[in-house]
Amino acid sequence: MFVCSCFGVTEAQVRQHADNGACTPRQIASACKAGTDCGSCVRRIQAILGRGAVPRRDLADQGRAVLAGLEEYEDLEEAA
Repeated sequence: MFVCSCFGVTEAQVRQHADNGACTPRQIASACKAGTDCGSCVRRIQAILGRGAVPRRDLADQGRAVLAGLEEYEDLEEAA
């Protein structure tokens, strides 16, 4: 099923980008342009991202660093 008709992006493609680390509509847009033309698919993308397991979102929900290289800051916070 198409999520973004403007660029022909499917739900499976959005889920694949989410599996690869995209956890916001903006990150999905950077990966495949979905949501950057008319914008009517942004809510659908948000729903897809909210439904499935997105590894980086799981980390964020736990209050842990989600960007590569930030683990050292997490250690500093624990020491403080």
